[in-house]
Amino acid sequence: MNFSRTIDTTLGKLARLTSYILPAMMLITGLVVLLRYAFDSGSVFLQESVTYLHAMVFMLGIPYTMRVDEHVRVDIFYSRFSNIWRNRVNLCGHLLFLMPLCLTILVFSWQYTLNSWHILEGSSEVGGVPAVYLLKSLIPLNAILLFIQGLSEISKCMQSLKRGAAIEAG
Repeated sequence: MNFSRTIDTTLGKLARLTSYILPAMMLITGLVVLLRYAFDSGSVFLQESVTYLHAMVFMLGIPYTMRVDEHVRVDIFYSRFSNIWRNRVNLCGHLLFLMPLCLTILVFSWQYTLNSWHILEGSSEVGGVPAVYLLKSLIPLNAILLFIQGLSEISKCMQSLKRGAAIEAG
């Protein structure tokens, strides 16, 4: 269980750090609106930076969302299941869907991201953020973090199932 606790704690800290991006996003969005409507001016850099920050919050927050069980789930039967069946469903879902999906995203995004880093890809807009390669790096990073959180969830499911089996046997 230390394995899961370490992962959960580490990714929880990352999520907390990520949450500090939200006030910056709000301030920059307010500044963009102020510039546009009060001064009839605009900034492509500021507008794109809001997009980059939003992507960071979203991509870095996904593993935490799974950890706190707030991810999207098709809940037709799940809510009526016992804890043992919920853990079985979660274990199968993580092993059959989550882990292969993370590996697929990682494999298919790796070269895409490396190519972007190789040319230090920047915005196609004049005055835009000159670091598209950093934005694209969130794709494999998200897959890695989600895979790691998936390992933690699998470990917790297996521990819970072992406890349930021991209770039934004992």
